[in-house]
Amino acid sequence: MAATTSSTQGWAQLRQQARSLETQTEMLLHTYAQFSNQTNIPPKPTEEERHTETRLRELLDKRESVISHLTRLLTSDPSPSALKQNNLSLLRDKLSDHRRDLSRLRSTLESSRTRANLLGSVRDDISAYRAANPEQGEADYMLDERGRLDRSHDVADSVLSQAYAVQDSFASQRERLAHINRRITLAASQVPGINTLITRISARKRRDGIIMGSFIAFCFLMFWFFS
Repeated sequence: MAATTSSTQGWAQLRQQARSLETQTEMLLHTYAQFSNQTNIPPKPTEEERHTETRLRELLDKRESVISHLTRLLTSDPSPSALKQNNLSLLRDKLSDHRRDLSRLRSTLESSRTRANLLGSVRDDISAYRAANPEQGEADYMLDERGRLDRSHDVADSVLSQAYAVQDSFASQRERLAHINRRITLAASQVPGINTLITRISARKRRDGIIMGSFIAFCFLMFWFFS
């Protein structure tokens, strides 16, 4: 009974240690990923980058050792629970995932550094060539200016094309509305009594407008007279 209790306590402590190491690994992986996202990647690994990678490998090795110890405890248990087996499987899977993440991040970082070094080398070669051939450098500068002007003209042409398209759209809509108005007028003229009704409505609107205007004028005069 005492041996079983001691084994259980040992399992709990080791599992807690494994979980703590997992958390530390995830934090360091996040830090390591930032090195490949820098705007200007240094040509060689910095001291911080090397230290982070070394620390990550140490954590992964330590987790491997803890998992091995947990495996031995589980093997020596005469009746291992399904929960412990599942926990151990999850720890192994997480360790494998983190090893793959480190390998992927390292590959990405190396590719980014190689690309940055290549671009830097090309820029240095171009600068050196222009310094050695000032006339060619001036010609290249004029070509660059020509390219920028051409791109500006392209943008202006695109804006004008969009403006003409909007104008054409407005004209089309105006023509469509006029066509609809003509059709309504034609339909109204073909229905008996519609013209008379429309005329009465228009006359009533004019009469109401005249009455309202007269009332407002009367109120204004009264206000002006008594003020």
